[in-house]
Amino acid sequence: TVTAIILAAGNSVRYGQNKNKNLELVNDKTILEYSLDKFNSNNKVNDIIITCKESEKELIQSIINKNNLNKNVKIVIGGATRQESVYNSITKTDSDIVIIHDGARPMIKQSYIDSCIDEMENFKGVTIGVKSKDTIKIADDNGIIRQTTNRANTWIIQTPQCFDRKCLVSAHEKFKSDPTITDDCMILEKDNKTVKIILGDYSNIKLTTYDDLNLVNEFLKQN
Repeated sequence: TVTAIILAAGNSVRYGQNKNKNLELVNDKTILEYSLDKFNSNNKVNDIIITCKESEKELIQSIINKNNLNKNVKIVIGGATRQESVYNSITKTDSDIVIIHDGARPMIKQSYIDSCIDEMENFKGVTIGVKSKDTIKIADDNGIIRQTTNRANTWIIQTPQCFDRKCLVSAHEKFKSDPTITDDCMILEKDNKTVKIILGDYSNIKLTTYDDLNLVNEFLKQN
């Protein structure tokens, strides 16, 4: 069984518009709805969880109601961090597999969902990503370069990310106080589990700043 988890509980600080970027309208649909539509129509996904802030629960519920979805959709109140929001969600389902996606990534494709779930036969964790086009350097806190990565092996990680749920719950409970963790793949890595990267594409961008909105608009029009 597979539960899709769409993360929409962030503060959107970098977006800078005093609003949740997941609720930004593009072509009369919220950014959140593009991802919701994809998971709802995927035949490998059994049900859906959306994380949100308590103050936006009624608004998210109204979005769910108006879409006449054919899957059960549950709202879970998110935490102060992404890690807390994920943990709140993965402990509210008993599915074998969870597939986690940033609600602000509306260019998700059915092939990403299918590929991630299919690879769960072989791995405890799977993520979509793209090869880095640029040379990535590691610097210290003073901006001094300490290491240059091999570009051929450097990836930019996206979502969706798919996990064995019990394995992910266990890893979260071990490392929940670690502030350096930025995604769920990293939690599994810390727990010495192998995570597989599947090649996605560069259009699968996350709406992060308001400047990204024009680019997202164009990608959605093309599709």
